[in-house]
Formats: sequence, structure tokens, C-alpha cells
Amino acid sequence: MGFKSDIEIAQETEMLPITQIAEKAGIDDKYLEQYGKYKAKIDYNLLKETNAEDGKLILVTAINPTPAGEGKTTTSVGLADGLQKIGKKVMVALREPSLGPVFGVKGGAAGGGYAQVVPMEDINLHFTGDFHAIGAANNLLAAMIDNHIFQGNALNIDPRKITWRRCVDMNDRQLRNVVDGLGGKTNGMPREDGYDITVASEIMAVLCLASDITDLKERLARIIVGYTYGKASEQKPVTAGDLNAQGAMAALLKDALKPNLVQTLEHTPAIVHGGPFANIAHGCNSVTATRMALKLADYTVTEAGFGADLGAEKFLDIKCRMAGLKPNAVVIVATVRALKYNGGVPKAELNNENLEALEKGLPNLLKHVSNITNVYKLPCVVAINEFPTDTQAEVELVEKKCKELGVNVVLSQVWAKGGEGGVKLAEEVVRLCEQPNDSFSFSYELEGSIEDKLNQIVQKIYGGKRVVLTANAQKQAKELEALGFGNCPICVAKTQYSLTDDEKKLGAPTDFEVTVRNLKISAGAGFIVALTGEIMTMPGLPKVPAAERIDVDETGKISGLF
Repeated sequence: MGFKSDIEIAQETEMLPITQIAEKAGIDDKYLEQYGKYKAKIDYNLLKETNAEDGKLILVTAINPTPAGEGKTTTSVGLADGLQKIGKKVMVALREPSLGPVFGVKGGAAGGGYAQVVPMEDINLHFTGDFHAIGAANNLLAAMIDNHIFQGNALNIDPRKITWRRCVDMNDRQLRNVVDGLGGKTNGMPREDGYDITVASEIMAVLCLASDITDLKERLARIIVGYTYGKASEQKPVTAGDLNAQGAMAALLKDALKPNLVQTLEHTPAIVHGGPFANIAHGCNSVTATRMALKLADYTVTEAGFGADLGAEKFLDIKCRMAGLKPNAVVIVATVRALKYNGGVPKAELNNENLEALEKGLPNLLKHVSNITNVYKLPCVVAINEFPTDTQAEVELVEKKCKELGVNVVLSQVWAKGGEGGVKLAEEVVRLCEQPNDSFSFSYELEGSIEDKLNQIVQKIYGGKRVVLTANAQKQAKELEALGFGNCPICVAKTQYSLTDDEKKLGAPTDFEVTVRNLKISAGAGFIVALTGEIMTMPGLPKVPAAERIDVDETGKISGLF
């Protein structure tokens, strides 16, 4: 039997009608809004009307990603299926994929092999239209800003000080910086502008952090879109509420706020909702989705994007802080191949046993483990996502080093075996969830200066020496603190490939500095974004985009998705 692609495995699997999945999850039909036969939205009023106790929350995170692959989503799905295999009532709560990575280099985000959420083609493409609604709300606000200026500018907005950018859900570097309003007076005021990818829009963060429609509107109204004319000391922020835009934006988002229900290949109920990137946003699925899963299941498996220095840090320091959540256990995903890559082995040679390189690369994993257990004080397990080329000696070396930190290692075989390959991991997670868990703490407190909080993240989580604010960032920090935003949490935009702000520095470097070049308030989301290194809020496509391999035949069957 030949190798089957992820999409072939997904297409060969018989899905259950979404009504059966909803019934299995205990969702009353009155809360279900079907989008075809295999996907549906769940009315957020379920949260207000349920008396159910919260179940256990399991966070899946990983080492810093490498070209060798880690399989965080695959592990999340397989763990949920494994928990179902051992008789637990479980849901998995994941993010929605962005079209940019789907057509770029990363591919989709529905898992892989026999640990996938389906229908994977729908999930990886338009799904239920949430991202389109987010983009429409973002661009409605942009249009209202420029129209306000065109119609007389009663709010005295300085066009040079507009901070709100347009967005599109595609990797399109050509749109990073544009000049618009050309063509004469009737076409608006010419000004510099730009586009972000939709998953970097503050609207995405707002939707994912909002607790209900009322909170959504309040957050939308707080969004700062620019500043007024005047000397630096006289400039005042202008908000979406000043433009009376929040009601229309919320109208566009009212259905997008409802979580999406789908299923795994083994018919475990799955909620897939929201999708902020973790390297440029906070990298977690929606608060509404997580809370809903906690009410519906005894065990909720969720993930945070990229490595634990980005996704898990933001999940714990931003999402958990804002939503009052606390994980009962954390799973850190790694592969032997990725650890050897961190140890300096080229991608082409990763199939060969190399204990020396593995030991050299292990500090990256051990730093993430130490952060979870010593900084956040949460119980965790390391899941080694198995590859056929892994040797027993390599796996034993990983186990030995992790046990020195008091953490168990479990071999995960979910890609090849689905839930059956996740049973051992599920059993260890259940064991961790049953332990006392009263010591959870954040990596920083909200009091103190913006620079203080950044220093704590750099020192405690990244293992660096200190943060360095450019002259521009220092000025912005003072302005934000003067405006009353000094006690907001920090969302660091940083390369996902390294614990540092230099993607080429692998492993677990020490004694390095992280340079912050720009600080921006996301007042609606409730956090400050700190841009480091060369991080872009609009990625570009690679030399050979995945889009070149994607096709659809005359029957409507899609190929090439992964």
C-alpha cells in the first residue's frame, strides 16, 4: 500500500452528520446552526444558559518550530481521540487556518495523517466565512476613517497619524506599504497606508477575546485608529467609537462570534474558532470556544501557536489572565528530528541517528519544559511525535534529560495510528490532571513599566539578558503609559524559529538582547503589541507556493491540500 496524503485520508473517512456530533457533545438542537451536513455554528447563548461545571483544560504547545516539523495540531487531535479511546468525554478546541499559510509554505492547520479534524478542505479554505467577516469589519472601519476625513474631518484626525491598516487574508507582500486616495479630490485624500494579513488584525484578537456580543461591541468601540492634529502633548487618540463604527462592525461579526463545530476522523467533537497568529498576535482560539468546550466536556484539549515562548506564553499571560482560565496540564510537543536540527544537523541528514547533535539540541526543549514547570508552575508531559527514523537510543536520551527535570516523556504515534497511538499520552495527561494544581502563576505582573514587563518576558521565558527599546519604542512607551495603558499585558511579535529575535539562533542561547522597534496599543484587545526584529504583519509567499500544487477536478474533489 502506497503513502496516502492527509487530504486522501480525510476524503476516505466517513463523517457523521454534524447533528450526531452535537448530540454526542450534549448540545441541544436549539443552539445548533447547521452549515451543510458536516459543520455547524453553536449559539453563544449556550454559555449563558448552562449550569454545567467546567471540565479539565489541557494546553498543547511545542518547541520552537523547525523545517523538520513538530506536529502540534496533529498531537492535539490525536490526544483528544486518545482520551475518547479510554472512555473520557472530550472536546478539542483549535484555531481556524489562515488562507495565507494554506497557499504559502506552512499548509493547513487541520492536523495530519490519522489525527485530523474534518471536513479538512472546508476548514482549510473558506470554512464558515469567519475570516471574511473579520476582514469586512476591519475594512469597514478603514473606509469610515477615510470617509470621515473626506466629509470634513470633524474629529480633527491627522491623516499622517492614522494607525489603522486595511487587511486581506493572503500572504501579499506587495500590499505591505501602499499609497491610496490618488486620482483627484473626489477620490479622497492621498496618504500612505498598508495592509496586514487578516489574522494580524486587531479585529481577530478582539473577536477571540470577547466574552459575548456586548463585550465585543465595547471592545470594538475602544479600538484606537489614529490621533488628532497638534503638538505631541496635544494629540488625542481617536477610536472606532468616536466614528460610531462599533455597531455596524458588530453586525458583520455577530455570526463569526459563534464557535464552529466539526469532528475528528474518529468523530470526537471539535470546536474550531478564531485564528490569530502567535508570532504577530496572541495565537489562541477564541475564549468563547474554550469556555464552551469546558462546559460540554470533562476534558478540553486546546493548543497555542508556534513554540511555548510565543503561543503558550500568550495563552497563559494574556488569554488565561483575561478569561480567568487555568490549565490543568500542559503537553510540550517535540520530534527527535527537530531537536537534531536544533543541534546543527542539516535537514537532509535528519534521518540518521546522531546522539551528539540530539544532546546539543535538547536545551531548546528543556528550556520550554522549565518555563512551564518553574515559571508558570504547571504540570507537563513531553510528547515525542514519532517518526519512523527515530531510534530507541535517541528516544531514551530525550527521556533521560526530561526526567532530570521531573517530567515524563511519552511516545506519540497519532499520525500513523490515530487515537490508538495517543492512548499512552492520554493516560499521562489524565494522571497530571488529577494532581493538585494550585500554584499557577504568570511570568509577569501587570503593574510596572512596559519595559519592566518586557524584561521579565525576555529574561524568564526567552532566557535572554534584557530588552532594548529603540529610541522610537522608548518614545512610544512613554506615550502609552501617559495615556493610561502602562498596565496592559504585552503581546510580543517575534520570530517563531528562535527563543531570540534572530531566527538563525537555534537551541537555547543565553546572554542575548531582544530589540523592540515598535510599540502599539491594541486597546480593543486590551494588550500592547511589541514588534521585534524583522517581524512582518503581512507575510509573503515563498518561491514555490503551496498554491501551485492545489487543484480541483470536474467532480469538485480538491487535491494538493496538506
